[in-house]
Amino acid sequence: MKGIYVLIVSVNKDITVNVGSLGNMFFEKGLYAYVGSAQNSLEKRVERHLKKNKQKFWHIDYLLANEHANVVRVFYKKGADKTEECKTAKKLSEMGVPILGFGSSDCKCKSHLIKIKGYQFLKENMHEMKT
Repeated sequence: MKGIYVLIVSVNKDITVNVGSLGNMFFEKGLYAYVGSAQNSLEKRVERHLKKNKQKFWHIDYLLANEHANVVRVFYKKGADKTEECKTAKKLSEMGVPILGFGSSDCKCKSHLIKIKGYQFLKENMHEMKT
């Protein structure tokens, strides 16, 4: 399956994480939505994100390696492309607080990681993946 996905990440205490090329970043306790895409094997991409021990490749890998950051929900939309990924990140950024530069080094978005209060929008507009 190809498409976009949104990881809902719970950070259970304030943390500072070295995020590779972005350097040290502060993450306030709370919920975050990370928007990504996979042009094939979306399920395998999500499965990879759920593992704690892996080679760090994407910005999100650095955050998820921290013991205080855990994926609590996953939403997806089949067949969606990179433009849909960016539209979703933009919409979530309007409803929350974008973490500037995170996950958006290959596009013009402010961010693909957004601090959110809830995820009702995702429940209404995407499918929830059983993890």
